[in-house]
Amino acid sequence: MATIGVASLPIVLITVAFSGAVLALYMAQIVVKWGLGSFTGAVVGLSIAREIGPVLTSVVVAARVGSAIGAEIGSMKVTEQIDALRALAVSPVQYLVVPRLLAGVVMLPVLTIFGDVIGIIGAYWVAVVNGVAGGGFVSSLKAQVMPYDVMMGLVKTIVFGIVIVAVGAQQGLQTSGGATGVGKSTTNSVVISIVIIYILNFFLAYVMFGGKTAFL
Repeated sequence: MATIGVASLPIVLITVAFSGAVLALYMAQIVVKWGLGSFTGAVVGLSIAREIGPVLTSVVVAARVGSAIGAEIGSMKVTEQIDALRALAVSPVQYLVVPRLLAGVVMLPVLTIFGDVIGIIGAYWVAVVNGVAGGGFVSSLKAQVMPYDVMMGLVKTIVFGIVIVAVGAQQGLQTSGGATGVGKSTTNSVVISIVIIYILNFFLAYVMFGGKTAFL
């Protein structure tokens, strides 16, 4: 939990804060011209709660932690430490994978909560600097961003946490070929995790937030 959660917090905060800030910058430039600056809070808040917070947090953790899991377990595999665990009648999955899986499921939503808060703070500051009324920003944020939006964003991160750890562990346990194999497993852990996160994000959003039509 410390490795996945606490150690990942600074980079998550920086990433989400500046993503929220740049979104607010673009929104403010457009809506202020039409006298609709107060809507910036609603749009930015929904974007961060539903998408930017959960997805960027998960991508950052996949890059930082997924690669570490793949490399660590991969190194144990090529140095026959996994075989030693089996020889001692210890399940590598229960000993190595399950604790990381539980930590990922618990800490991804926690990181996302912090990311959502700092992202909205960054967006508020940039929006106000660019002509959006602070009171209007907060009012529209409160009116449009419901607890359901935040909770569904957190549910997404539980799924993404499972994906990150499962892919990293699977790649690590299948490592072969020495140092070259460890490097390949590390790269695959990140790439596969991020691709799956983005694909699952669409389907989760479609279900959670009201897809209307069949795919055409």
